[in-house]
Amino acid sequence: MESFTYLLVEHQIIRTERLILRPITLADAKGMFEYASDEENTRFVFDTHPSIEITRQKIAEYFVASPIGKYGIELAETGKFIGTIDIRIDPMNRSGCLGYVLNRDYWGQGFMVEAGRAILDLAFQTLQLERVYAMHDVRNPASGKVMQRLGMSYEGTLRKSRYVKEEFVDDAYYAILKEEYNAK
Repeated sequence: MESFTYLLVEHQIIRTERLILRPITLADAKGMFEYASDEENTRFVFDTHPSIEITRQKIAEYFVASPIGKYGIELAETGKFIGTIDIRIDPMNRSGCLGYVLNRDYWGQGFMVEAGRAILDLAFQTLQLERVYAMHDVRNPASGKVMQRLGMSYEGTLRKSRYVKEEFVDDAYYAILKEEYNAK
């Protein structure tokens, strides 16, 4: 089997009905800053960006320096950058961790489920992973609803599992196995 890195490089652009998942560049700073500077949007995921320069730095350090498996979410119709989605691969265990953030102006419209399904297709059909999991701060049940709509099952809660915004948070974990994905 080809390496995960090679397969991800071959699939840097993924198209869905309404979205284009593609590499993130510094040109996306304005669109990312729209939600990264919004306290409500970032409340459960990362420190709010106080300036567009911080957003540019984060893009350079996280997305550009190591782009494999990390995608910007763009509306196909308008080209508007509305969020990010990524899959971090654990090659030894043939598993992946799904992460995502969406501009709250686009919440409740099915965009994250659409993007998530595309990443699960990549994970199970192309990468041949056995398991994909995701987690969310327990105070953010809407993210758990996305995971459920992706066919993931609740596996448990890790107490004080991450330190975010100067406090320890509990994370609810969800996962889907290859056989569950294939049965859908």
